[in-house]
Parts: sequence; structure tokens; C-alpha cells
Amino acid sequence: MSSRKIFAGGPVATMDGDAPYGLLPDGAVAVADGLIAWVGAASDVPTAFEGYEKHDLKGRLITPALIDCHTHVVYGGNRAREFEMRLQGATYEEVARAGGGIVSTVKATRAASLDELVQDALPRVDAMIAEGVSTIEIKSGYGLDLETELRMLRAARQIAILRQIDVQTTYLGAHATPPEYKGREDAYIDEVVLPALDDAHAEGLVDAVDGFCEGIAFQPHHIARVFDAAKALGLPVKLHAEQLSNLGGAKLAASYGALSADHIEYLDEDGVIAMADAGTIGVVLPGAFYTLRETQKPPIDLLRQHNVPIALATDCNPGSSPLTSLLLTMNMASTLFRLTPEESLAGVTRNAARALGLADRGVVAQGLRADLAIWDVSHPSELAYRIGFNPLHTRIFGGELCSA
Repeated sequence: MSSRKIFAGGPVATMDGDAPYGLLPDGAVAVADGLIAWVGAASDVPTAFEGYEKHDLKGRLITPALIDCHTHVVYGGNRAREFEMRLQGATYEEVARAGGGIVSTVKATRAASLDELVQDALPRVDAMIAEGVSTIEIKSGYGLDLETELRMLRAARQIAILRQIDVQTTYLGAHATPPEYKGREDAYIDEVVLPALDDAHAEGLVDAVDGFCEGIAFQPHHIARVFDAAKALGLPVKLHAEQLSNLGGAKLAASYGALSADHIEYLDEDGVIAMADAGTIGVVLPGAFYTLRETQKPPIDLLRQHNVPIALATDCNPGSSPLTSLLLTMNMASTLFRLTPEESLAGVTRNAARALGLADRGVVAQGLRADLAIWDVSHPSELAYRIGFNPLHTRIFGGELCSA
């Protein structure tokens, strides 16, 4: 198939510029050698592109391909039984005593081989691809020992080989304290988190480093130790912060120039200002909010007021967000958090790219990666409006048409 193509005959939501959605009502996009060669009004296509393979959009919408910037898509087992128990009235303690909670996922993940982790994750990844996703972030964090954390990251790298999708890996050793280190968080960091980070970095398995700063996880001084190690290795950081309480995690992350602070339901204005000053993206995760039936919403108005870009992600994980649909995530963000449809689309394109430190995608602009999605809709607001409906027509990955 030709590596030089031009798509015309429909609207293009570039997600760039001052117009809403960066919308070109009758646009055209030329791609060559995996990059966007030109974008503009269909009436203005330069003669230099006359020889390109022509694709008629027939009124369909083009957007940047979607980006899921926060997932835990690699893990062992599932927690459907735990979900059922909670609905039948079991308390968190009762679920935990029955072997549920993160301990069950850690046990299943440790028991899974590399191939089993990959094969279990692929259906979830395929569901994302089928909705126009071109880039996903995959975290470790369910091994909580050196061997399994590395195996999770290797599985994430393998997924990028087996599927037409770009995978950004995040090391999340500081996700929880495993049972064998209960009450000995510093020892766990010394003996597992930091050595595993060194080994993963040496093997080329890590693109960024994350942690969970929360009363049920790690305190800020623990996270600072992990971030110091990441900084010494030249790795960017991000943080699960202010999900259940306000420990100042977002402010701490911002002090390290973090790519993002994620969840942030209990974020206060001081934290928002720190994020704004540092250029840290706010990632909101409505799937977890919905699944946990939370009532504390992230401070969307404060983020807007201080010009902190808002990204969205599925937070796909077996416990608090067994969600693989970014389209549903967009609808949830608009319905539950009152993001506009334009903000929701920016959250899974332009701002999601920024949350991963990727400057080469997320908008339709000359010189960027030709990762695009063509939709059977006439206006971008339809993507956040519909519930349980996938209007993807074609996904373009690196300039090539590919099947979902």
C-alpha cells in the first residue's frame, strides 16, 4: 500500500489552533512516510500532493487517534467475584479476608508467566484499538517483587510488537506494600522498589516512573525517595495523587516537574497552582470514580481557572476501573465531571499526549505522527455524546490504514 495518501471530503478536528476542536469543516490531510505532510482546507491542497493516493472521506470526521494515558492493562486474574461480594453487602475487610483486593491480583500476577500476562492483556488492548486508540500507557505495580515487576514491563513491551499500537511503559513498584512487607514500607522501597527500578532501566523497560501517594499506600517522603532515584536515572515521573485524601502528592509531583498528577479528586488550589507552574497535566479518571461510587469530584473549575490541561484515561485495572473504552470515558467525563465534549476529546488526544511527554502526536499538524482516526460521524461532539456506541470507521497508525 502506498505510504503517500491524502484524505479529503469531510471535516477534520485538528485539536490545534483557536477554533473549537481546531475544526476544518471541509478539510484534507496528506500523509507521507508515517508523518502528516500537510493539513488544511480541501480547496487549498497544494499541487505537490496531486500524485498521492486519494481517499474520499464521504463526509466522515478525522481526528487524531486516541491516546489512553493511564492504564494497568497487564495483570493476572480478575476481581469479578469481589465485585459481586461488594454488591451483596460485604465490607472491604470482609473482601480482603476472603482473599480479595489488591492481594488477589498480586497473587494471580505473580503466578502468571510472561506469555500468560500478554495473552490475558491482548483482548483488553484489542478493545482499545477497536475504538481508534494508537497509544497506550501500561503500568507495572501488581507484582510488588523484583521478578514480577520486570515481567509485567516485558509483557507491556511485547504487546507493542504483537499489535499496531505504541506502548509507553511506566514503572509503578510503589503501588502498594506487599503482605510480606506489611508495616515496613522503607524496607520494601530499599529492597524491592529501587533495585527493580535499576534493573528495569538497565533493560530498557521503563519510559516513566509512578507511585501511589495515599494513606493506604505511600506517604510523600516515600514517594520522594522513588522520584529521587528516577531523577538520577533521567526518567520522568507522574503520580497517583489526591484520590482519597489530600496528602500534598500533586504538589510534591509538581516539584519534580512531573508529567502528570492522576485521579486528583481531593486536589486543592495550592496543588493546582503548583501543577500550573510546573506544566504538570491533570489526569482525571471517571471510570474509577464511577466504579467506587465516589462523591468527591476533581476540581475541574480550578484546573480551568489556572490553565492546567486536563487529560482523560480509562485507568483500566481489575479492581477499581475494569474499563477499556475511551469513548465511554469521554462520556463519563462530560456527564459526571461536566467537561465539555471538546475538553473530553482534547483529554484523549492533545492533553493525553502531553501527559505522556509525547510532543509528536495528539493533534493533526504537519510534521507529527500520522496516527489518525476516521469516524462515521459528522461532528466531533458526537464522540462524547453517545453511550456504548463505537463509530470508528478506520484507524490510521503511522500513516497506514489498519484493521481494528
